Amino acid sequence: MKKSVSRVSPAKKSEKKTSSRKKATKTTAKRKSVKRPVKKKVVKQSAKKIRREKTIKSTSTNSPIQHVVIIFKENHGFDNYFGTFPGANGDPNMLHLPDPPQNDPNHTHETWVKRAADAVSGEYIESDIPNYFALAKQFTLCDNYYTDVAGPSTPNHLMLVAADSPIVDNPHKRDPASMQPPYNIPSLPANLQKAGITWKNYGGFVFDYINALKGNPANVSAGRFAVDAAAGKIPQVSWVFGAKNMSEHPRENVADGDNWSAAQIKAIIQGGLWANTAIFITWDCWGGWYDHVINPPEVEKWTDGTQFKYGGRVGCIVVSPYAKSGYISHVLHSQISTIKFIETLFGLAPINHRDKAANGFSDCFDFTQKPLSPPVFP
Repeated sequence: MKKSVSRVSPAKKSEKKTSSRKKATKTTAKRKSVKRPVKKKVVKQSAKKIRREKTIKSTSTNSPIQHVVIIFKENHGFDNYFGTFPGANGDPNMLHLPDPPQNDPNHTHETWVKRAADAVSGEYIESDIPNYFALAKQFTLCDNYYTDVAGPSTPNHLMLVAADSPIVDNPHKRDPASMQPPYNIPSLPANLQKAGITWKNYGGFVFDYINALKGNPANVSAGRFAVDAAAGKIPQVSWVFGAKNMSEHPRENVADGDNWSAAQIKAIIQGGLWANTAIFITWDCWGGWYDHVINPPEVEKWTDGTQFKYGGRVGCIVVSPYAKSGYISHVLHSQISTIKFIETLFGLAPINHRDKAANGFSDCFDFTQKPLSPPVFP
């Protein structure tokens, strides 16, 4: 298939943000229009709301979250993994698949266009991926979370760190030189580095596809994360990719990948980092698997009227002492939402209009709750 360059855009729905300036404006307006006793009450309520908002908007120096860890796995759609999850928007009536998967379904951009007819139907159940189910039950599961590109891995890996992708399919040596990596695009790791915020890429290939990140000493092996975490020495932001045979990319064993992901979290706990860490576990693309949500939301119209939509629906588990317990988020999120969360946490400007408009998981956290205990694994 001939690859094409395309902008792929996020949801119009932006995360609701209320700045202290706006709250001050509202308070001033109410002072002019209400009686004095009511005015005092409004001021107190506004101050309380401002304090809550600052919990997520503050920099790492005064937020309970000091570390963000994104565990990025491969090629499984939402129904394929969580179709049987209680209370989620899933299809529990598909064929139970063998583990490891016998085939690697076609998941190119071209196949996505014909997904209604060509997607492979089948799913895994709790006994296949017990750690993921345990985490989703104890913390937060997002069932309205999409990849930002309809195609396969590479463009979605780029979206995860750059909120942009110059390509909609995996690059090929026969592509024009202008479509070959590395690309000159802005990225979140580069912005973190400029702001003095530490980061590491544990095993991700796409960091070398961006000129400003290529060859950076923060690019290390996937196996290093558990070692660093157990020693309590992870950076402020970590992207963690599955080690060899642990990414869950078909035909890899999903149970092995499930156990590997759990081991990364156990290392975080062992290193004494649980109390101030937010963990996001998600998957890079639909993997060619059928999902009953056939048509993802439309997210932007170009000036010529062209409609663009997200790619496939995938799972996202939010794990943290401040994640809502037993919560299923139906709010629209995408992989760029992880960028928005990090930018909001550390007070960074958005990369582009996509992360500016994204929802940053505000519904998934409650920073006023008693911090949750570390997860209990099966």
